[in-house]
Amino acid sequence: MNLSTNYLGMTLKNPVVASSSPLSHTIDSIRRLEDAGAAAVVMYSLFEEQIGFDSYYIDYHLTQGIDSYAESISYFPDMQSYNVGPDEYMNLIRRAKDAVDIPIIGSLNGASVGGWTDYAALIEEAGADALELNVYYLPANPEVTGVEVETLYLDILSAVRQAVTIPLAVKLSPFFSSIANMSGRLADHGADGLVLFNRFYQPDFDLENLEVAPRLVLSNSNELRLPLRWVAILYGRLSVDFAITSGIHTSQDVIKGLMAGANVTMMASELLQNGVRRIGQVLNELVAWLTEHEYQSVMQMIGAMSQKHCAEPAAFERANYMKMLQSYRPLN
Repeated sequence: MNLSTNYLGMTLKNPVVASSSPLSHTIDSIRRLEDAGAAAVVMYSLFEEQIGFDSYYIDYHLTQGIDSYAESISYFPDMQSYNVGPDEYMNLIRRAKDAVDIPIIGSLNGASVGGWTDYAALIEEAGADALELNVYYLPANPEVTGVEVETLYLDILSAVRQAVTIPLAVKLSPFFSSIANMSGRLADHGADGLVLFNRFYQPDFDLENLEVAPRLVLSNSNELRLPLRWVAILYGRLSVDFAITSGIHTSQDVIKGLMAGANVTMMASELLQNGVRRIGQVLNELVAWLTEHEYQSVMQMIGAMSQKHCAEPAAFERANYMKMLQSYRPLN
């Protein structure tokens, strides 16, 4: 069975990629991801704040309220090891490239053009095979318009595109007023791939201490539906590769993502919850499904259930919404 797929100009051995998470924080962990079957690893993000501010500032803000949510320590590295600066980040990429045979994708996280271009170039120089831009921006100012938000994304992408030659993917938010239009503009400005969607972690309230508490909630398979829909709509309309990164937990999730039109599906929450061995289990189940349904390769199935190839394209738009509401019957 041929599980290979193409993503960002790279031929990957299968469609399961380890997305950005603490699992890429050490060489040993990256090796374990490769051994488990990951086709590529997206490094944890180098944050704009780590470029522009000293580690004390970052540590102060990241550690506020850390004791108020039990899962924080188990899912994230300790704050001392987290404060890895740009030099250490580049060194980790170099060592990862020497340690494993699978592609290593760098990740930059921020909300302004700032020093992104310089560090994008350094990530390329360190040997990264591609770069993922994770623009995490919350436009809380009521005077900031949607056009200004879109321009920010495009300016960041354009600046980085001019600074590097390696493939670029943009991790996209689902909150644009026109996702299809914004996706097309990102493609026009140099994006080689789109990663759908960025999960913005929402703060909670600690009512006992009257504090804003950063409570981590990992994804589940139900979150797959939003990126599934948009990849299915955009497939065949834009000349970019697609990755789904929200809600991939099972082999069924992987199959659905590929059928929608994704070149790869990215896992993080499932691996954090149940261990990296889940990659091998999912791949074995994928092979069994492909064999049972008489597929000979993964490439045969990519986009097979996209809007472009769907017998009822309206199923992705208002018709599905109406049908769902009309079919629901409340319990007596």
